[in-house]
Amino acid sequence: MNPIKVSIFALGCALAGCAVGPDFKRPSPTPVESFTPAPLPEETASANSPAGAAQKFIFGRDVASDWWTLYQSPQLNALVQRALKANPTVQAAQAALRQSQELVYAQRGAYYPQVEASYNGVRQRDSGAISSTVSSSNNPFTLHTAQLSVSYTPDVFGLNRRTVESLEALANAQRFELEATYLTLSTNVVAAAIQDASLRAQIASARSVIAALTKSLAILRQQFAVGYVAGLDVAAQEAALAQAEQALPPLEKQLAQNRDLLATLVGVVPAHGPSEAFELTDLRLPEELPLSLPSRLVEQRPDVRAAEEQLHSASANVGVATANMLPQFTITAARGGTAEQIGQMFAGDNPFWNLAVGVTQPIFMGGTLLHRKRAAEAAYDQAAAQYRSTVLSAFQNVADVLYAIQTDAAALEAAVKSERTAKVALDIVTKQLAVGQVNYLALLNAQQTYQQALGNLAQARYNR
Repeated sequence: MNPIKVSIFALGCALAGCAVGPDFKRPSPTPVESFTPAPLPEETASANSPAGAAQKFIFGRDVASDWWTLYQSPQLNALVQRALKANPTVQAAQAALRQSQELVYAQRGAYYPQVEASYNGVRQRDSGAISSTVSSSNNPFTLHTAQLSVSYTPDVFGLNRRTVESLEALANAQRFELEATYLTLSTNVVAAAIQDASLRAQIASARSVIAALTKSLAILRQQFAVGYVAGLDVAAQEAALAQAEQALPPLEKQLAQNRDLLATLVGVVPAHGPSEAFELTDLRLPEELPLSLPSRLVEQRPDVRAAEEQLHSASANVGVATANMLPQFTITAARGGTAEQIGQMFAGDNPFWNLAVGVTQPIFMGGTLLHRKRAAEAAYDQAAAQYRSTVLSAFQNVADVLYAIQTDAAALEAAVKSERTAKVALDIVTKQLAVGQVNYLALLNAQQTYQQALGNLAQARYNR
């Protein structure tokens, strides 16, 4: 069979050939109708306090991409937008996506013939013992050669198609990783802003306790001066005040470090950190919580979609490993000319051409190709297990948050009641101490109870 017929036959095989290996099919949806075993209540508990409003679940509504705007804080919105634009983690993820896309474009180039042009100029003198036919007048001489080469590898068994498919899946996975980076970054900014507000509330509470203890100490010192209380009572109050003052510096340190975190999240050094300062009263708790249907969870979670694309890539790699075990066809052609004068390279009998068809079939590779195929199949099994694990973790995350929303609301309601009753008790004991109706031990107990209630309330508001 002449070369041209062989090349036409190979090209026909390429056009009609099928890509070997499994065709990827998306995993079947998880048959889940609810996130929790028991039905969710219509709304959560409420408390007459910042972040204490009752929340309602709106079933079947998807979460907005700019979910942080539900807090209705212009300062928070501005901070998140700054972070999304300037954080280097986002920029790194964007660059990784561009890289993965360029790798896809590069691999697609193998679908087309590769064309190269070359020129070679040689000045040489042949030995008389080797080339006796060359006269001395033509020796030495200059030889100019120019040619155009074309090579093509028909994708008969889909090696390149599966390779492109794998790279496209990895690019899609990187796109979802970028979405996850946006989500993680915005979450971290919001969490740091709420932590900023919580620490400020805890510092304010600590200072309030210090002020109350200082006032009580002044009363005891007056009573000690007139002999109504013993010096031991004054010393105990001084110790309680010192203990309360000792709790303040760690809170101030946490606040400073949290401010450094906020600066890093928005992509600046701590010295140029954001000027926004948050208070819990500035953040409005969303009263309506969108809750997607369980069947849509895998469509919305970027970590699940990324795991699915990793599974897709692993499936395509099985096809790549299979195709590497099959014959590889190549078609090459060249046309050019050679002459001693550049202008004569394509004159007379100086032009030349060639056409070649090649087939390569691995015969013995020491088991390398077989084991690579088995390794690709094992990698697919691993990716499938990781995908299932990611889906399970996603449902666990949602269920955990739904429970937390309900229990944190109840905890805040209890913390508000505890703080108010403790405050009433402390005020009564303080007044009674001033007129001598109770001893110092009652005051100390009331102070400690109130101090603990304040701390619990600040933590409950933060959790909410």
